[in-house]
Amino acid sequence: MTLQQLRYIIKIVECGSITEAAKQLFISQPSLSNAVKDLEAQLGIEIFYRTTKGISLSSDGTEFLSYARQVIEQTELLEQRYLGKKPSKQLCSISTQHYAFAVNAFVNLLLALEVDEYEFTLRETRTYEIIEDVKNLRSELGIIYLSSFNEKVLNKLLKENHLIFNPLFEAEAHVFISSVHPLATKKSVTLEDLDAFPFLAFEQGEYNSFYFSEEILSTVPRRKTIHVSDRATLFNLLIGLNGYTICTGVLNSDLNGDNIISVPLETEEKMLVGWIAHEKTRLSALASDYIAELKRLISEYGYGVLS
Repeated sequence: MTLQQLRYIIKIVECGSITEAAKQLFISQPSLSNAVKDLEAQLGIEIFYRTTKGISLSSDGTEFLSYARQVIEQTELLEQRYLGKKPSKQLCSISTQHYAFAVNAFVNLLLALEVDEYEFTLRETRTYEIIEDVKNLRSELGIIYLSSFNEKVLNKLLKENHLIFNPLFEAEAHVFISSVHPLATKKSVTLEDLDAFPFLAFEQGEYNSFYFSEEILSTVPRRKTIHVSDRATLFNLLIGLNGYTICTGVLNSDLNGDNIISVPLETEEKMLVGWIAHEKTRLSALASDYIAELKRLISEYGYGVLS
């Protein structure tokens, strides 16, 4: 087993495929595949499951990756200390549902960094894909929510994939609407108040289940529904069509301007927002700093941090 082989495994996981990893490593795909197979044979384990849809980490592979990353990190520290080698790029990858506070924490984390080089990834994506990203360690952590409606299904899925949910805060239901919306002056709104307006929801693609919806009360019948794939489009439709979406209520005017406001929704349903990570991994210092910044922001917004 060599350090090069460990770096190969880490790069494959980062890229999500052997083909893309080979391109970035400037070696041929067969050479990289053979290096992985040689390592698997030497260790007597299967690091990757290989299917027609691509590769994914096995249970043994997940554990091996955690050790491999620690070895490479310690090796780089030795090289910096005794060989004067330049520190490698700071790396961090996070997957999240479409939350402004998650982006805000990411921005603050980068602004506080005092390094010459970094390579970060922030994926605002679908619920199922967040779980897949963290399961396969393409992301160190993911941000999702649980509710009385989805918790049994999602907790089962998390357990099956060896993922742990760590609560951040519990939020009362709110709606995001335009600051000039006909309901903008109300102290709170009901679903009946909203019935005439378009409901905006993030589409979930192939795994389009009510349980994966980013909006609570997803099973309520609605006269008008528009599915979108990103926050910018959603906010534009909130303004242009007097639409609404259901959310945590945490809104940052520095990132989103003053055209969108948050109004409490009259319902007993709540959202328990938290972060997920693989049970066999140790979070990097950057991922831990990101969680700390999330907690600081949540507290600043007036919510009680749960952990």
